[in-house]
This record gives sequence, structure tokens and C-alpha cells, in this order.
Amino acid sequence: MEYLIVLLPLLGSIVSGFFGKLIGVRQSQIITSTLVLLSGIISILIFYQVMINDYSSNKLIFNWISSGNFNVNWSINIDPLTSVMLVVVSLISSIIHFYSIGYMSHDPHKPRFMAYLSLFTFAMLILVTADNFLQLFFGWEGVGLCSYLLIGFWYKKPSANSAAIKAFIVNRVGDFGFAIGVFLIFFFYGTVNFNEVFQQTPLFIEKEIIFLGINLNLITLICLMLFLGAMGKSAQFLLHTWLPDAMEGPTPVSALIHAATMVTAGVFLVVRCSPIFEYSQVALNFVAAVGMMTAFFAATVALVQNDIKKIVAYSTCSQLGYMFFAAGIGAYHVAIFHLFTHAFFKALLFLGSGCVIHSFHEEQDIRSMGGVWKKIPYTYVLMIIGTLALTGFPFLSGFYSKDAIIEFAYLKETNIGYLCAAVGIFTAFLTAIYSWRLIFKTFHGKFNNKKNNLSSIKESPLIMLIPSSVLAIGAVCTGFLFKEIFIGEESFSFWDSSILFLSHFKHTHLPTWFIYLTPVIVTLSIPLSYYLFLENEKILKDFTLKNNFIYNFLLNKWYFDELYNFIFVEPIKRAGTFFWKKGDINTIDRYGPDGLSRLIKTISTKAVNFQSGYLYHYAFVMLIGFSLLLTFLILV
Repeated sequence: MEYLIVLLPLLGSIVSGFFGKLIGVRQSQIITSTLVLLSGIISILIFYQVMINDYSSNKLIFNWISSGNFNVNWSINIDPLTSVMLVVVSLISSIIHFYSIGYMSHDPHKPRFMAYLSLFTFAMLILVTADNFLQLFFGWEGVGLCSYLLIGFWYKKPSANSAAIKAFIVNRVGDFGFAIGVFLIFFFYGTVNFNEVFQQTPLFIEKEIIFLGINLNLITLICLMLFLGAMGKSAQFLLHTWLPDAMEGPTPVSALIHAATMVTAGVFLVVRCSPIFEYSQVALNFVAAVGMMTAFFAATVALVQNDIKKIVAYSTCSQLGYMFFAAGIGAYHVAIFHLFTHAFFKALLFLGSGCVIHSFHEEQDIRSMGGVWKKIPYTYVLMIIGTLALTGFPFLSGFYSKDAIIEFAYLKETNIGYLCAAVGIFTAFLTAIYSWRLIFKTFHGKFNNKKNNLSSIKESPLIMLIPSSVLAIGAVCTGFLFKEIFIGEESFSFWDSSILFLSHFKHTHLPTWFIYLTPVIVTLSIPLSYYLFLENEKILKDFTLKNNFIYNFLLNKWYFDELYNFIFVEPIKRAGTFFWKKGDINTIDRYGPDGLSRLIKTISTKAVNFQSGYLYHYAFVMLIGFSLLLTFLILV
């Protein structure tokens, strides 16, 4: 059964990619969607077995590398952490596959799109079922490749190509760090298998090595290198710039890759490696600091963005920051709980945004929308549910998971924990503000679209609304249904075989004021947003005019793109242009192939003069040749 989870999406990708035109567009869509759905159903069954019967297994597919004492297998490892990720990846992917049938109905390359989606699902499943770093790295690079293909799916758009290349290059920075971490593990541990590495880690607590001329603790260095890979894949602060640009891809891509699955691979990596991270407080503090900074940074930028998908994208970046600072304070299980709930409500928000874009005939600017909640009521309700869950409104999924992160940070009772809690609360307030800004600007107020008439705005087809409705159920229910299993009193026994907790701190003894603080702030933000974005917009307009620098600073995303362009892109372009013109054209080409071709052409031109057609000219040439040959023979 475990084999089918991984192999069914691969089969769907092969069928749609190589035989899509042969079997027909509709058949390829149905086959890929059905196979991924079957994978999702089997994942749910395995997750149930893990919860009820503590089921675990390691199914060998084949022996990959065997050299001396070094052995690496291609396996399907099932434990509590993997079972959770299987549900997230395969179930969300199957929903998005069916949604794509409707959303991509006008695209001429539907089989190729479905093949890419299924291939991505296969690569992600390989990643989460790995029992060693090498197989994990294969899946890691596989999802990176599929991300490149899907972001640049509309390859005739220059912006889509640029976004795909940017995502690929920025991720290479993180992946380089990840590769160094794996090399260090292999060099010192002599193995890359998780169990063997985790068992040996306590032996290296005091091990120091010199890296780039600096004396560093080995475990700390390994953790920092692994986390660098996680920063790139999960779009954390400094390596985040690719994520908003990736919205150039089709909306189902945004929902699958940049909300529910690929960007959570970094969180999965840190949690999977908790038996290493737990022995380096420096690395954990760094993870918490980066996560905290990302959560705050992305929330501030989302406040002023106008592209509906980019607002949701920055929201994803911010929520990933929550997950990382949860892992950084040692609450790995809470990070996975938020990853689990977030997958449903964030995918819902992306699919809901896709429905809005579909209704507005590809319009994405929320300033060109408004006044349509009665025209597209189902989409409106779905977006409201997703927004309530995202903001942590009481009793929806985000309320249980995001508030738990803030509460566990407070319970850590350290300076970094208190700081994370404070930033988490403030970021929750910013999240509520920009989320309700999106709702009020998109659905309420006056209709501002100049390209379309209000009468042309219609509800999306059922093939898009039904999958979104399934996600809405998850956004409502997953929090209270799985809270006890994931973070309750008995949760440590559930996670025991997947996560190492050197220090247990339980979810108890919280001050009453602290428990109610975040939900009250989130609830009060609704009327505040209504007043600022609908009733009295003049307040914000005046504030923007008086504080234009702050507004432009946020609108331009803290100028990170401009900064990286100045530091890296332009110097590399100038160096490339110099070596291209001076080195390639004026040196290599001039004296190489171009020089030789000019020389041959010159000789050929001169030789043509001897072919005059006169016999005495040919006799003269023959005489000269004979004389030269005779001279050569005499001299020799």
C-alpha cells in the first residue's frame, strides 16, 4: 500500500506527459486527478493506522548505493511525521488537480500542466518518505525542478520566465548550504541514514572544526547549513524574494507549491532533524530569530500590496515564519500542527483568489474589484472562511495552531521565547488587517473594474467551487479535531518516534489575560478594518501622503530586490558583459574560429586567382610546385 502512495502520481505524470495527446485532454486530466486522489485516500488510511495503532514501517524499493560500509537505500519510511506530511501533500494535491480541470479549461497545454503537477507530487512524496539525506535531497531538488517548470508554465510571458529563473537561482543558494550540511554529515558520521546519524549525534557534542578560518562546533555548523537550505525552500528572510514573483504561474501552482507543500519542505527538514538541532542552542536561536523576522517582515509588506495573489503569497511567507520560530523554541510538534492546518486554509485562499480572478477575467488588482459579493456569493463565503482561519478567529483551525505557537513561545520562559511571543501577537494583528483589507477591497465598496461590466461577473464553475469547499471544511475542522493528537497532553508519545524533545514544556499554566489577548485583537481588527477600508478611507490616504517614505518602503518590499540587484545582479552582468566582449568576442572568437575562417577565406580568395583557365598559368604553377618539392627532397 505504501508503494502505491508514491508510484501512483508518477504513473499519472508519465501517462499525461507522454500519452496525453494520444488518449485525449479530458482523459489525461481524469487519470492524473484520480491517481493522485487514490494516493491521498491511502495516505489517510495510513495516517489513521499511525494514530490508532502506532503503525510504522520502512519499505525497501531498491538498494541505491552500496560501497564498502556505505549503503543508501531507496525506501518508503512511515512514521508519525511522514504520515502527517503524506496527508498534506497527497490530499491537497488531489484537490488542486480537480480544481485545475476547471481553472485551466482554456489553456491549450492541459496534459503538460497535469503531468507537471503529478510529477511535483511524486517528488514531494519521495522527499517526505525518505529515510536518508540522499533520498531527501533527490526529492528536494525534484520539487525545485518542478517548481521551475510550473512557475514558468506560461513560457511565452517574459515575466513568467524571469520568475521561474529567479526561483531556481535563489533556491540554489539555499541548496548549496544544504549540500554542504549533507557532506559534513557523511564525512564525520560515515553515513547519511537518519537513524544512524541521529544515534551518533550525541557523540559529537564537543566536536570542533575549522570552517572558513573560524572555529565552530560541528553540530551547530551542520544545523546552520541544513537550515540555509530550509530558508531557500521555505522563502525565509533574505532568501524570500522568489516567492511573490512566483505568483506569475497559474493559480493552482500557487496553491499547491507555494502554500501547502513545497514551501513547507524547509519546516519538515528542521523537524525531521530535531535529533540534531536539539544539541545546538545556537542553531535553534538562529532558526527562531529568522522565523520571527520573516513573520514580521512579510506581514508589513502584505499590508500595502495590491495584487490579490501576492498578498496571499506574503501571508504564506509570514505563516512559515511562525512555523520556524515554533521549531526554534523547541515546539516542533506545534510547528507541524500549524503546517497541517495552514495547508488547508492557505490553499483555500489561493483557490478562492483563483475563483475571483476567473470571475474578473484575469484581473488581479484588488483596486479594480469591489462590490461583487452578491454576484459571486459562494466564492465570497469561501474567502471569508479562509480569512477567518488565517487570522486565528476563535474556533477555526488557525485559532488552535497559531495561538498555540504564541503560547508555547511564552511558556518557553526565555528571552527569545518572550520576544517570539510578542512579535507573534503583533504579526497576528497585522495579518488580520491585511486579510480583511483584501476581503473588503475585493468584495465590498464600489465596483471599480473598467475592463468588465458588473453584469459580466459570474460565479466560477462547480469543478472549481467543490474542491474549494472541501478545503473550507478542512479550514474549519482540522484545528479542534487534531489539537489533542498533535499538541495535547499525550502528544509527546505520538511524536516520540519522529521528534526528539530534550525538554518538555506542556501547554498549561498560562495567564488568563494572555490566552484571550490574541483572539480579542484578531476579533477587534474586523470592525477596525471595515472602518479604515470602507467607511473612512480618507484616514489612510492622509496617513500615506504624510508618510510617503514608509508607504513606498513597504510597497517596494523593503527594497530587497533593488538591493540584491545592486549588490549581485548588476556587477555580475557587468562582469559577464566585459568577459563576453573582451574575452569571448575580441580574443577567443577573433583569434580562434573567426580568425581561422578569415585566414582560410583570404587564402581561398588568393588561390582563385590561379584558376584563370590559361594552360600556361597551370604549367607555371606546376613548375613552381615541382621546384619546391625538388628543393625539399635535396635538403632532406
